[in-house]
Amino acid sequence: MQSCEISSDTTDDPLSSGLRTHRQPRIVVIGAGLAGLAAARTLLRSGFTDVTVLEASDHIGGRVQSVRQGTTTLELGATWIHGANGNPVYHLAEENGLLEDTTDEERSVGRISLFTKNGVAHYQTNVGKRIPKDLVEEFSDLYNEVYELTQEFFQNGKPVCAESQNSVGIFTRDFVRKRIMVDPDDSESTKKLKLSLLQQYLKVESCESSSHNMDEVSLSEFGEWTEIPGAHFVIPGGFMKIVELLAQDIPSHTICLSKPVRCIHWNHSAQYQEAIAKSCDTNQDNNHNENNHGYQPHQDPLILGQSVYVECKDEEWIAADHVIMTASLGVLKQNHETMFSPPLPEDKVLAIEKLGISTTDKIFLEFEEPFWSPECNSIRFVWEDEAQLEQLAYPEELWYKKICSFDVLYPPERYGHMLSGWICGQEALYMERCDDETVAEICTELLRCFTGNPDIPKPCRVLRSSWGSNTFIQGSYSFTRVGSSGGDFERLATPLPYANTTKASPLQILFAGEATHRKYYSTTHGALLSGQREATRLIEMYQDLHRAEVTRPNM
Repeated sequence: MQSCEISSDTTDDPLSSGLRTHRQPRIVVIGAGLAGLAAARTLLRSGFTDVTVLEASDHIGGRVQSVRQGTTTLELGATWIHGANGNPVYHLAEENGLLEDTTDEERSVGRISLFTKNGVAHYQTNVGKRIPKDLVEEFSDLYNEVYELTQEFFQNGKPVCAESQNSVGIFTRDFVRKRIMVDPDDSESTKKLKLSLLQQYLKVESCESSSHNMDEVSLSEFGEWTEIPGAHFVIPGGFMKIVELLAQDIPSHTICLSKPVRCIHWNHSAQYQEAIAKSCDTNQDNNHNENNHGYQPHQDPLILGQSVYVECKDEEWIAADHVIMTASLGVLKQNHETMFSPPLPEDKVLAIEKLGISTTDKIFLEFEEPFWSPECNSIRFVWEDEAQLEQLAYPEELWYKKICSFDVLYPPERYGHMLSGWICGQEALYMERCDDETVAEICTELLRCFTGNPDIPKPCRVLRSSWGSNTFIQGSYSFTRVGSSGGDFERLATPLPYANTTKASPLQILFAGEATHRKYYSTTHGALLSGQREATRLIEMYQDLHRAEVTRPNM
């Protein structure tokens, strides 16, 4: 997939008739994650032939990263297919036999709470005691009650009181604390345990939202995220199988790996003429560009109608009619000022700045033998000294206090004796800076402390994700931060230039990726659907142009 060769132009395809130049439109897709691959696949299937995918890293998949460990596959990124009914990811998996070996433990109905499976979660305190199951269930009922309330602000248009500061975390903490403190049947020690449980539940919620903490998540918008009905599934062979299915219809020479983009020059920017000159000079001197991008120096890009130039970090300039940008929200936050010339419109910049993205990381620990009991499906860390704390933020040396749990991976016949830990926010970035040995030692001490078992051995193997420090990702997935709304996802998705502001060439830059889907942000199906959406936008434009050409009267 290293070559950037583009198929030769055609003059007889109906897609070409909408352009005076009698050639296929040249489309560059930036990013080979689910959104970019879905866009390229949709375009190619619809007859477009001049499509190039530029991927900054040395592999496809984006935030899907399946790692083979012995006889098993571990997911550093996307893990679950969330919902079956109408979910395009589910249908891809089901139609291609990827779910045939999925066990009951890897299928879940209802709200996912990290890994939910048969068995019992053990809530352990930092003094090595297990919280009684009936107390956990009683608290869980209360928490689920308040969770349902958080959904109603958006779904039922309930007004948000000033005291909540429009924050899921503040609202949840205040509501639950009041209910706990007025319960006449609980002793002071029981109330303290429940308040400590609340902090653990909020850590779990933060991992699911990929926020630093739930105080950052908008209460008024929390209920807009839409869950697809049906069961949730794990793909035993790895989520990369979905990536491979999307990529198998894309010619390998269409995807250029290790090809980061520096800047997109659009709408005849001040650098546009410089881009043309550089492209001509580069192609005269660079056989790779001349052979693979089909640009002829004597051709005038203005006559060809190409209105966008993609400047790559290796100094190559690629002319295009349309660019589909699928970079993560984290990358856009970090680089939008330098990545677009002219700069993005103010409202789009505001959407990028308002929306939230943080890091949720996994820590896999493999053991020779299980130290947990057969019915245990999770070890949850409850810090009794955190009962009365407000925001949970820790100095770098205490990053491990943000780990909310270690889940047991089932079935053991597939995974061996494996635990999967979860950590999010700034503390996840602190964890990413540590070496494997340090992480192994700290996690072992945590497990010994919370289980009260000083004989737990160090894991024989450690594997962990590092989405926050990944230059080409910079975060796990998006959420509606306090001050943002679902409309910001739509503003981010709106193509440039805006139709009502210019007569310039339409659809020069289109935006896809999970953070551009209003209802399914943060999901793999949201990413896939967004790529299909932008490809369809282009397809429909050229179909309209073709119909206009065919029906135009002869003069």
